[in-house]
Amino acid sequence: MASTISVEFCGEWYRVEDGEELTIGREADLAIDEDNPFLHRRFLTIVQVESMWWLVNIGSRLSATVTDGIGSMQAWLAPGARIPLVFDVTKVVFTAGPTTYDLSVHAESPEFARIAGPEDPAGETTVGSVQLTPSQKLLILGLAEPMLTREGSGMSSVPTSAQAAARLGWPLTKFNRKLDNVCDKLDRLGVRGLRGGPGKLASNRRARLVEHAVFSRLVSSEDLHLLEQSQDADED
Repeated sequence: MASTISVEFCGEWYRVEDGEELTIGREADLAIDEDNPFLHRRFLTIVQVESMWWLVNIGSRLSATVTDGIGSMQAWLAPGARIPLVFDVTKVVFTAGPTTYDLSVHAESPEFARIAGPEDPAGETTVGSVQLTPSQKLLILGLAEPMLTREGSGMSSVPTSAQAAARLGWPLTKFNRKLDNVCDKLDRLGVRGLRGGPGKLASNRRARLVEHAVFSRLVSSEDLHLLEQSQDADED
């Protein structure tokens, strides 16, 4: 059966007809950001294999976070990996250099029809069993504020540690200590990309933390008022 895929980025729509392919990158069918040298010229592609649509990472360095429309499923799309586009809406977010991008993929005839259950996350409920202290939540909000205040899909910059610490009124040493604690906690729960490993650096962990927290709904725009409150919790 014929089916189509539509991609929305920065309010613009790109339609992929049955049997076609769409590349995403700096110099691609969907040109995300022509001025960002950290972004692959061709990073992602949406391609149809038989009747199934796939999102494929054709880059060599960057990874992407992929989630369903309500944030109950999240996957890590590393270079060379692919994932089927089975949901009616699939969110894709990735970071290249100082900039984070997100777009949404809409399936006209999704392969998977999700039925909400009584324990499904809804509204402000956090996905999973992650318990954050007040100061840990503030730290994430300090980093995620640009993405949470932006409407729709598009691009945003993740603050540096110094900028986020200043926003929170914390010493940089305190911010870095709490960042370590949050990343360690999520890493133990299986969230990838938050810690260095053999031959790897966690230099992009702030961006990865924002990607995970926003798209799994650990934080939302409804939490931003907390940044205006004077909080200096000592919990780790």
